[in-house]
Amino acid sequence: MSNPNLKKYGMMLRLMGIFKIPMIGYVRPRLVEINDTDVVVKIRLRRRTKNHLKSMYFGVLAVGADVTAGLHAFYFCDELNVRPSFAFKAMKSEFIKRAETDVLFTCNEGAAVREQVLKAIQTNERQNHWVKVTAKDLNGEVVALFEMEISVKIK
Repeated sequence: MSNPNLKKYGMMLRLMGIFKIPMIGYVRPRLVEINDTDVVVKIRLRRRTKNHLKSMYFGVLAVGADVTAGLHAFYFCDELNVRPSFAFKAMKSEFIKRAETDVLFTCNEGAAVREQVLKAIQTNERQNHWVKVTAKDLNGEVVALFEMEISVKIK
């Protein structure tokens, strides 16, 4: 059975890349999974995403982490029928090895993000929270680790 949210948020991601954030459109991330706990995004290794060493450019890896960490905020705001003002305040990254294949980005912190969105609704104040994103190559090896500080306020 297919996940109806996958199509909806996959389209939202594509439209965001066209109309709001051209870098996302250029990199063309694909939503693989989204649910209450997990977000998985894939970025293909191709001419646009490669560096001179034929591995994924670190800026592309950062885009993958950004998209993966951010989708849950939009997911829960949509579920709760509120409009977010969303940004990243900070990012920590560790590049473990060269990404020489497509990369899957995973964030398993849906419950924490939902809690922050609910707190933002209740307090009407901006809420900040660190979430982790893991980037793995198609062999299942970790290529990078990210911590993204999400900042959510409800409009």
